[in-house]
Amino acid sequence: MNDRAEQRSAIRVNRAPVLTLWAAIVAERLGHDADAAITLGRAVAGSSARVKARAIGLEEKREDGDLRDTAKPAPKRTVHLLGRDLPVAERNGSAYALDHDKPAAPRPSHAYVEKAFAEHLPAVRRAMEALPDSLPPEELNRIGFRLYERFRPEVPAGAAGWAKKGVLDLKLIENARP
Repeated sequence: MNDRAEQRSAIRVNRAPVLTLWAAIVAERLGHDADAAITLGRAVAGSSARVKARAIGLEEKREDGDLRDTAKPAPKRTVHLLGRDLPVAERNGSAYALDHDKPAAPRPSHAYVEKAFAEHLPAVRRAMEALPDSLPPEELNRIGFRLYERFRPEVPAGAAGWAKKGVLDLKLIENARP
């Protein structure tokens, strides 16, 4: 492969927008419209970031926060996406992830992904959309996070890799097929 082709297939980006876009694509395959799907994708990425922050010691569970969280009524509806149960609310007939107990606005999530990938967004989206073609939607949702782990950007382990950019290689996405 020549240097120019290699540069096109390798993109420096943080993991969070990669997971956001991937989760949104999986949500679309499950039948969610693009605006609802991007809010669900952002919620999956946010949930994963909180879990990792706790695991590597960047965020501690607060005792008072834990008590408030258990006192909150359970959400009326959730969507299961890539191993996460996301509280959602209906808006315009679609299930949007919750943001402060209201349906999340899709525009900030779209802008977040657009900014992260810049001119590479169409190529990344095409590669991710081609990946699940051979899988039924429910199976894709079941194994989707493991697929993401095959192509996500490599960063240093633990706190050293927090918020660091890595290389997203489009060839890894293409080769992640089960």
